[in-house]
Amino acid sequence: MAKQKYYVVWRGNTPGIYASWADCKKQIEGFKGAVYKSFKHEIEAKDAYDTNPDIFFDKETKRTPYKLLPENEQPNLISISVDAACAGNPGVMEYQGVLTDTGTQLFHFKAEEGTNNIGEFIALVHGLSYLKKNNIKYPVYTDSKTAMSWIRAKKCRTKLPINKNNKRLFDVIKRAEIWLQTNTFTTEILKWDTKKWGEIPADFGRK
Repeated sequence: MAKQKYYVVWRGNTPGIYASWADCKKQIEGFKGAVYKSFKHEIEAKDAYDTNPDIFFDKETKRTPYKLLPENEQPNLISISVDAACAGNPGVMEYQGVLTDTGTQLFHFKAEEGTNNIGEFIALVHGLSYLKKNNIKYPVYTDSKTAMSWIRAKKCRTKLPINKNNKRLFDVIKRAEIWLQTNTFTTEILKWDTKKWGEIPADFGRK
């Protein structure tokens, strides 16, 4: 049995979120410049629908070990990396921040219920806060374009509803948003190029 997918149509006959390819296809057929993408989980689709679709599309590039790439195409190893993992979406969520060159863990957080996008967002805020608090001038890597867009907005734009299982997580989200709104930072936020470099060093290795 094929796994359920959810289709976001940003530009089409009727933009929206569709639970079948057949319904999605009706919105994009004959529509010049249609923009759409599938997601594995409904909550991811809902988050994506309210996000600029440009962040979800990269030009395809062949993955090459960064050690074989020209120096100007390699990651800056004098940095920290953050990543999140979620057992289901929503499900048990955790994130961590590590030194990019050694993988040494700098911080870690786990919640009973969350989403991968939430984890990526809070991880990035935690990384920015950690670097500022310790006066470290490293850049921070993330492989999440969604998290980067939420940082720019200074807002976690999740559609996950609050319930008794994730109330603590939403308290953390609120603190993260307040930190962004009340702090300035000069930290460079960099996109980890998974296609070229493989999984980000903070990855939990559960794929």
